Parts: sequence; structure tokens; C-alpha cells
Amino acid sequence: MSGVKRNVLNGKQKLEILQKLDNGESSASTDAEDVLNEGNTISHPAALQTVETLLEYMGQRGFDYRNITAVCKICADIRQEMNKQQKQRRITDFLKQ
Repeated sequence: MSGVKRNVLNGKQKLEILQKLDNGESSASTDAEDVLNEGNTISHPAALQTVETLLEYMGQRGFDYRNITAVCKICADIRQEMNKQQKQRRITDFLKQ
């Protein structure tokens, strides 16, 4: 079980969508959704590292406590997903023996 798949935009796709937003084109959000449904994935550890870096940045820059709390919740959610994956692997490994 590979866990929950998360989709991402590459740099070129982000730029194209931002340009459409700057030009006031309403199709930009639909374009983003279409690209995100193409199947690019990020691992849980990579996502956790990125969110933890964001959390450090927010702390250094004095972001609002509510926003920092929301990012902390995201970290907790990612760790929970990682733990579920690990437990599933242990069960699968046990059953293979």
C-alpha cells in the first residue's frame, strides 16, 4: 500500500496558471485541477519535510498563531498517515512469514 497520493504542479504548469490568473482568466483554477489529476505524487516524508520547513519560516516571520496551528495540524496529519502505512507494512510482513 503506497498511501495517499498527492498531486503537484511542475514549474512550467504553475507559471502558466499564474499568468492566466494575472490576466483574469477564469479557466486557471480548472487548469490547475486538471493538471493535479494527472497523477504526479509526493511521498509522505518529502511532504512532511516541506511543511516543517514552512512551519520554521512562519515562526521566524511572526505569522499569526492560528496559521501556525493550522500548519502544525498538517504535520500531525502527515505523521498519522505515515504511521498507518508503517503499521500496514508490519501486518503485511507478518502475514507473509
